[in-house]
Amino acid sequence: MKRDKLRRKILRQREELSADKRREKSRAISANFQQVVDKLRPQTILLYINFRSEVETMELLRQALERNIRVAAPLTLVKESRLAAYEITDPARQLKPGYCRIPEPDPQQTELINPAEIDLVVLPGSVFDRQGNRLGYGGGYYDRFLAYDAPQALRIALAYEMQIVDEVPAQPHDEPLDYILTESEIIKTGNFNQTSP
Repeated sequence: MKRDKLRRKILRQREELSADKRREKSRAISANFQQVVDKLRPQTILLYINFRSEVETMELLRQALERNIRVAAPLTLVKESRLAAYEITDPARQLKPGYCRIPEPDPQQTELINPAEIDLVVLPGSVFDRQGNRLGYGGGYYDRFLAYDAPQALRIALAYEMQIVDEVPAQPHDEPLDYILTESEIIKTGNFNQTSP
């Protein structure tokens, strides 16, 4: 199945999950995330802010701040086709609708973070496989950020179980994941970079 067709199919299924189901599954994914964070002990993470039917991340953000983990959220720089990382300490004040109405950091309200300081990047996506391949939404923003700005960072994707397929038709520019966390399991892919535990 071609990439676009597969992406559309899985996203359509994801959109059909009720708000209650998404919340319930997101809570289970959040518990798995805490297990991984306890093991990896990152100091600075880049965390996507959920939009529409994505796995919810606001609770993860609050928990990270409570544990004194520095949290950045991505700002989409459309003209430059890249992401920038801004520190989030007060989500209610520092986030506002940005690219495609996705909640993003307000650069007037927060500080830019050097991507070299990020230990862990938490990614959204549309389709995943157990080998650590990921289909995003087609813009390539996270792939470029990982390849050029934060190659040292571990990569963790959050996904509902129904987003996992046998094989994602990966391309050379697709950056592999280290972990995929679903409501029912922690998938360790074996793609660890040299600095990961």
